[in-house]
Amino acid sequence: MITRSLFRNAALQQSTYRRPLFNSLHNRKSFAFNKRNIMTVREDYDRLKVLLEDISALKGIQSLLEWDQLVMMAPKSSASRAKHNEAIVGVIHDKSVDKEVGELLNRLTPEVVGELTEWERAHVRDARREHNKKTKVPKELEQKKAKLSVEAYDAWASAKANKNFKEFAPYIQQWVDLVKEETALTDPGKDVYDALLDVYERGLDSKTVDRVFGQLKEELPPLIAAIKSKPKPNDKFMQGKTFDVTAQAAFNHQLAKDLGFDTEAGRLDVSLHPFSTSFHPTDVRMTTRYKDDQLIEGITGTIHETGHSLYEAGRPISEAYLPASAAVGMGVHESQSLLWERMVGLSEPFWKLYWPKLVKAFPQIDSSVPADDFYRLINEVRAGFIRVESDEVTYPMHIIVRYEIERDLLAGRIQVDELPKIWNEKMKQYLGIEPGNDAEGVLQDVHWSSGSFGYFPTYTLGAIYACQYFHKALEEIPDLEAKMEKGEFSVLREWLREKIHKKGSLIPSGEELARQVTGSGLDATKFIAYLKKKYTKLYDL
Repeated sequence: MITRSLFRNAALQQSTYRRPLFNSLHNRKSFAFNKRNIMTVREDYDRLKVLLEDISALKGIQSLLEWDQLVMMAPKSSASRAKHNEAIVGVIHDKSVDKEVGELLNRLTPEVVGELTEWERAHVRDARREHNKKTKVPKELEQKKAKLSVEAYDAWASAKANKNFKEFAPYIQQWVDLVKEETALTDPGKDVYDALLDVYERGLDSKTVDRVFGQLKEELPPLIAAIKSKPKPNDKFMQGKTFDVTAQAAFNHQLAKDLGFDTEAGRLDVSLHPFSTSFHPTDVRMTTRYKDDQLIEGITGTIHETGHSLYEAGRPISEAYLPASAAVGMGVHESQSLLWERMVGLSEPFWKLYWPKLVKAFPQIDSSVPADDFYRLINEVRAGFIRVESDEVTYPMHIIVRYEIERDLLAGRIQVDELPKIWNEKMKQYLGIEPGNDAEGVLQDVHWSSGSFGYFPTYTLGAIYACQYFHKALEEIPDLEAKMEKGEFSVLREWLREKIHKKGSLIPSGEELARQVTGSGLDATKFIAYLKKKYTKLYDL
């Protein structure tokens, strides 16, 4: 059997750089010189491509180790997994900063890559961006981060179970120190949090986030207050009922398939915190979670992760092991999950179709209850402690809490041991509620166990982009909602695939992609209008 890496190495050994012959005639010399330049660019790119594909494959192995840790691994295996992660990260680092990669990128300058295709130029661009950062970060720092991510995850899970922030606080401090050390190397002189925001959404900075979130802080509290004064939706038909988690899993697996998730090219499993990952468009993994008293959470979580997975599965297979095939940013990625979760999964047409199926799958629900009652219930606006269980109106306030804490923590304006107190104060300020313990407060999310500061804002940026994309889809597919009511989701899926998924990072930023698809960059106007229109009708405001 010939492995992929062995096949590549054998192919490389058979390849040599060709040098044209020169003769004494000036015009022949000029022709040969130009030909040599063209061939060298092509040969340089082809060699770089092989190196990048190997790095990508190794990253896939690293992601597989992480998936296994979160889904399958036994609790006592953490120490060995930390060693595995440390080793694979070291190999990836060595290959990423290899002298040959740098030399090839130095020769493949913007001035000479005109002969390459659009995709090839994008791969060179993104490889250079990553190489520039990687060469500034010592291997030992990369390995330290990999080891800490395993240790911190276990500490977070234990602290959350014990509702005790003090168990986890030292790991947050370690991550704060590490990301500051890293950004000082990769982005000297740049604000630490701005550098981290740029990791998850290219070109994003706190000035932009402050502007957008400032608009939400102005517009959403009056809407939340108006809704709070209205009667709550009828929930008696769901009260006191439990739902077998095996039955929930069967329903959600079918739901994911209905939306277009290919179970022969991916998996849906269970984990403590739902997530999605991908090693290739033909190997996409996602998880959800089920609670016997929380039927709705399992459904919305599955639809959300399916949105992520459809994006990953829709990336161009021909470019799959190369840098620009990746999603352009987490804001765009979240737009895909939130579009499916909210514009589809929380829509009236969707539940006209799925309410009879839900009642059939769970006969303990009163079948005489109309679909409209369930539609109103799953769109109930209620200030709650848990972000992933919150509604789309209060959700941005959860993100603003996290954003302001991260921003101030990285700037040194607040300290790690102050986080529970500040968290509770901000929840009181923005949502009028105060968590009763750390598990329903500062410890509820997994993100800080991997040092993912700067990720949270992309959720709300994604919600904004989702509205922009869905609004455009409605313009171009006038009968889209009628198709959704019939279960014809492929029309929307293919529209998103053509407009967004297949583009990867060909377009260099999420905002520019939105501008090309919808005619506008990041703009909260349609998001706010969507919320006001939907909830004015639902609550008779």
